[in-house]
Amino acid sequence: MLESYRVVSGPFGSSLKSSAYLTSGGVPFVRIENIRGGFYIDDTNMVYISTYDNSRLANSQLYEDDLILSKVGHTIGYFARVCENISMCNISENNIGIKLHDFTKAFKHYILAYLNTQYAQRLVLRRISGNAQPKLNVGDVCHIPIPIFGEAICAAISHLITQSEMIRNNAKASYNDAEKLLLDKLGMTAYVPSQEPTAIKTLAESLGTSGRLDAEYYQQKYMDMETALGTCNEVKNLCKIYDAAPHFNAEQVFNYIELADIGITGNIIGCTTALFKDLPSRARRLVKSGQVIVSSIEGSLQSCAIISDEYDGALCSTGFYVLDSDVINPETLLLLFKSAPIQQLLKKRCSGTILTAISKSALETMPLPMVDINTQLALAWYIQQSFDFRRQSQKLLDIAKRTVEIAIEDGEEAATTWLQTQQKQARSV
Repeated sequence: MLESYRVVSGPFGSSLKSSAYLTSGGVPFVRIENIRGGFYIDDTNMVYISTYDNSRLANSQLYEDDLILSKVGHTIGYFARVCENISMCNISENNIGIKLHDFTKAFKHYILAYLNTQYAQRLVLRRISGNAQPKLNVGDVCHIPIPIFGEAICAAISHLITQSEMIRNNAKASYNDAEKLLLDKLGMTAYVPSQEPTAIKTLAESLGTSGRLDAEYYQQKYMDMETALGTCNEVKNLCKIYDAAPHFNAEQVFNYIELADIGITGNIIGCTTALFKDLPSRARRLVKSGQVIVSSIEGSLQSCAIISDEYDGALCSTGFYVLDSDVINPETLLLLFKSAPIQQLLKKRCSGTILTAISKSALETMPLPMVDINTQLALAWYIQQSFDFRRQSQKLLDIAKRTVEIAIEDGEEAATTWLQTQQKQARSV
């Protein structure tokens, strides 16, 4: 056994004000939402920091094949790898850095797989402390033992993780192609929003027509966006919104989807399975396969997803609106609500003080463009291809984890035999 104090050098990441974040350039700054799926850093919603800030935080700077552990919140215990797409980054205060520069690449990948297995996860969760906000400490993680296996097992695990990353990149490329096609069809590819910081409105033009007095609502960039979209359609004309709360049996078991379970590209990365009586009071929206869920909470408006067959009949949080349409397919609906123009219009319509959100009436009257059927079919193909790639990528990671678990349970020979069987099955498909 290898004690992890030879692996974990910490420390926690660093706290920076959001005003220090850059949208591009500089050094990637990995926050907890970037690793909530485990194994990988998702750079879709990445922010960056200046080289100056990075030099001040040099102790938490990480490089390719180092690991990042989330230490608080819903994602506590997730281990993600700094992959070649990023190669060097820094981390937020909600993460712990694990530096692996003294090991071979194959062994680094093996450690990643092991730390995501059920056995390592149990050891991690045992060391969580705190009540109001559970957390992990560097000192606790240092005592997690790491079993040692032969080079062949490590090489096989490394190959699976490398393949998975390549396929995941294909998934991302397909999703990006869909985004580009939609923006092109909407005529928004080269659109630049207004930078005008003020807008002057009379009382009749503001409160008298919209009922809103907040200055943000009347910014010129929002009005320009609506003009550029050039649509007379609204959400209520094109979509159905399902917000009724059916009666449920307290002893019935449900899958429950919340905001933290939504992947960056509209996939659902996990759920909570429990009796209805044990679920939180916000678990009140029933979803069906083919529907689209859209977050109503400002700050999480990008959390939209398509309900796949495996989540048919699940519950989702009342923080989502559940929609479908007779004239727009689910994939196009997803892309529309995640697109930059519609995201801006959603943000415009958010209101409230403690928890800023978009109301049902504000959502219903929001402009939403119609997309021609041929484009819809093309978008559906791209998104389904992206989802297929993600499933293939995840399957390889599951095989990597299970190989390690079998090696722990029954030895390396049994693990190797099982892995070879999985590879033969994959080739025969």
